[in-house]
Amino acid sequence: MKISRLLILTWIALGALLALPAAGQSYPSKPVRLVVPFPAGSATDTIARLVAIDLQESLGQPFVLDNKPGAQGIIGSDIVAHSAPDGYTLLVAAVSFAAAESLFKKVPYDAAKDFTPVSRMVSTPLALLVKQDFPARTPQEFIAYLKANPGKLSAGYGSSSSQVCIALLRSMAKVDVIDAAYKGIPLAINDVLGGTLAFTFADLGNAMGQVKGGTLRAIAVTSEKRSALVPDWPALSEVLPGYDLDAWIALMAPKGLPKDIAQKLHDATLKALAKPDLRAKLSSVGFTPSPLGPDQMGAFIKAEVDKWARLVKQAGIQPE
Repeated sequence: MKISRLLILTWIALGALLALPAAGQSYPSKPVRLVVPFPAGSATDTIARLVAIDLQESLGQPFVLDNKPGAQGIIGSDIVAHSAPDGYTLLVAAVSFAAAESLFKKVPYDAAKDFTPVSRMVSTPLALLVKQDFPARTPQEFIAYLKANPGKLSAGYGSSSSQVCIALLRSMAKVDVIDAAYKGIPLAINDVLGGTLAFTFADLGNAMGQVKGGTLRAIAVTSEKRSALVPDWPALSEVLPGYDLDAWIALMAPKGLPKDIAQKLHDATLKALAKPDLRAKLSSVGFTPSPLGPDQMGAFIKAEVDKWARLVKQAGIQPE
């Protein structure tokens, strides 16, 4: 039986395609760049460094951090949004990623449309921090002190979440405080220590370190309920019902990342977060594993963008 030349060529082409490895199977074949849109020492940076070690061991290539702080995460996020969707440039996104569009008049990307969600990794509440000699010790005393000193106390924020924490405190407690922007929470903490600021809201990891070291004191946490990591710290919601804000950190990629690469990265992240030693390290810096996969992350990011739009409006923040 004769076989047509066209059929033979078709079989050859099909065989060649089947012989090619899938993108996810050969990925990664070179170092992966993790863009961290906050400075070294920030919570996002700390988590990125911890997870990068396990990703490198699991996937066999270096995961190299590249800190690009500024504009509450917009600068670093924009770099990733305009990078090739090949899995070799990833964003370590914090909650500010979802909040930026409500806090700024112009953001050069759409958080829900211009990225490929990869994996949510961890979450944490923030903590309200003051110096050891601050006259108030409980949330009730703190709010009463603010009311007794309208317009005299300054608060610093170094992230979108800490900015909204201050604004929600102002609107819900009906207090008058002056706020100041910083490039990162560690810088705000330094000015609380130096006396330039009366208080700040910091991620739980930074807060635990400062309190343990005896340099600062925690008044409350921002989650709806007390954190299991610091059960003795009250929740602000105990005196301000409805006050509830948690931060999270996730991996994002440029729009168009192949699904198999996104899934491979998530699987490696999930495997890392299941390790007892990493979980212990995360707890020590105030974070709890809260993984979500690529499909779930898409809906989560959209919901977070909407949530932060409501929070920013409730707090009375005018976009910059």
